[in-house]
Amino acid sequence: MIIIRRRGEKSAEVSHETGAQLACFLTRPAGLPVLKFKGKRMRFVSFRSATSVLASTALLLVATAPSQAQTRAETLRYVTGSSVNALDPNIPGSTRESFALSMSTYDRLVAFGRKQLNGKWVFDLDAITGELAESYEVSPDGLKITFRLRKDAKFQDGSPVTAEDVKWSLDRCVTAPILGKAQLLTGSLTSADQFKVIDPLTIEVTLPKPDKLALPNLATVYPMIINSKLAKQHATADDPWAMAWLKEHTAGSGAYVVETFKPGEQVILKRDEAWNRGTANKPAFFKRVIVQSVPEPATRANLVERGDADLVVDLQASDVQSLEAKGKLRVVSTPQYNAITYVSMNNQMPPFDNVNVRRAIAYALPYDDMFKAALFGRGAPLFGASWPDGKPLNGIYPFQQPVKLDLDKAREYLKAAGLPEGFSTTFSFNVGQAATAEPMAALVKESLGKIGIKVDIQKLPDAQMSTQINEKKLPFYTEGIVAWLPSTDYFYRNFYTGNQRWNYSSINNPDLSAIAQEARFEPDKAKYEEAGRKLNAMHFDLMPQIMLWQPNQDAVMASSIEGYTYEFHRQVDYRDVSRK
Repeated sequence: MIIIRRRGEKSAEVSHETGAQLACFLTRPAGLPVLKFKGKRMRFVSFRSATSVLASTALLLVATAPSQAQTRAETLRYVTGSSVNALDPNIPGSTRESFALSMSTYDRLVAFGRKQLNGKWVFDLDAITGELAESYEVSPDGLKITFRLRKDAKFQDGSPVTAEDVKWSLDRCVTAPILGKAQLLTGSLTSADQFKVIDPLTIEVTLPKPDKLALPNLATVYPMIINSKLAKQHATADDPWAMAWLKEHTAGSGAYVVETFKPGEQVILKRDEAWNRGTANKPAFFKRVIVQSVPEPATRANLVERGDADLVVDLQASDVQSLEAKGKLRVVSTPQYNAITYVSMNNQMPPFDNVNVRRAIAYALPYDDMFKAALFGRGAPLFGASWPDGKPLNGIYPFQQPVKLDLDKAREYLKAAGLPEGFSTTFSFNVGQAATAEPMAALVKESLGKIGIKVDIQKLPDAQMSTQINEKKLPFYTEGIVAWLPSTDYFYRNFYTGNQRWNYSSINNPDLSAIAQEARFEPDKAKYEEAGRKLNAMHFDLMPQIMLWQPNQDAVMASSIEGYTYEFHRQVDYRDVSRK
């Protein structure tokens, strides 16, 4: 039986036969009459919206039906426009929701703390605490970090977490062809030789030179600690790091165990009762977590408003404003100070390999209209700056660029590029970001059309978008970047150098790379600031991609939900939240 309860009403039992009838309704032929529901709770005026809400609600209800042990209050129902497509976040093409899931299914050696920023909880880069590590010690010369593991830490199959597991996991992260390899490089972690087992509960990490980002890197998504004995059972000669198996299975020690995994649709987690690395060394609050992919933002808004979902972080700005005004839900708006929304152009792909084409587009975008349409002004703009002497105001990245809509200047740059009549291109965005990207894309198409650039808008599924970005196949698109360890040199080294996934514009400028690398280890603050100014000036001159804004993260949740924290990966950490 499925239990359905309306607010203020007694429970009603609906049989699985009724569920089957509902499924028939959801798949009814298009020619049949459309049903309209009117009542206290909802009013559907189109078949599409009705079926979307009913289908999503049915999935959430069915997900909770098998387990009678967990009450509704003990279950967190989280809806997202994105999807979980892999259980190992290291797999190329993994989505951000996959990143978030792994934070709750795997532990790391260390974790970021959290702090209050303007009354909101945010992650704290400067407070690194032990997770699997009971303690850690940095040598006086900064070249060694020694970790001592918790004696009580166990994997989800009951076996103890050992230093051998840690070494195998870190070896994998820097050796296998996975995403973690490029990330750990930013902290001078590049070779398996750097990880040494001292005894069953002690591991030592050696650095070639002191690096302020080495320890923080070990708290990020990728260096998760894997049950090496279990993973090795599924390794092959062609796949020595068990990448194929770990994509669809977990071997962790995290707060939650994967109960059901339907890639791109739904994940159901159950609490590991033995996990004790959370607040006050207790298990996570929720006994069960349901992560449901719901592509349409209006449907996500409807679900959380009706109480069929508890939490959502990717609604349209208009829906956030509407729900906030009604006062029944809790809205936590946090500035994404480590994130940027941008328009990127593949600098290696014609015609975007021509700097004047990139400049033309920079002056052809209707920034103010885009900002209002996409975010309703909920964020910090990165356009429209004034540089009195024509130079950057400081060495901080991201920074406001002195660009604004100027179609005459855009036409001049197109002419200088040898393309006075314009050209044709695609403009892509992620379906999971449609709430903000779709209205923006329409304005981009309209404005570029005025200077002869014909745009074909592509709305790509999350996984496909991620894969095509990774393979450098998209010429022109919008996405968001986030610096897990935000500093000027980190942004430039991670997003503007090398042939790697996060170099979204595929820029290849030796001078920029050299300045960014030199700044990485610069201890003098004045010299570091000057390097930052040089990098920002080069960014404006080369215009590899166009920074638009730093959006707010609007988390909309039931009034009973507490503990939401803005995390470095911009997704929900299920371990943070509870219900009062």
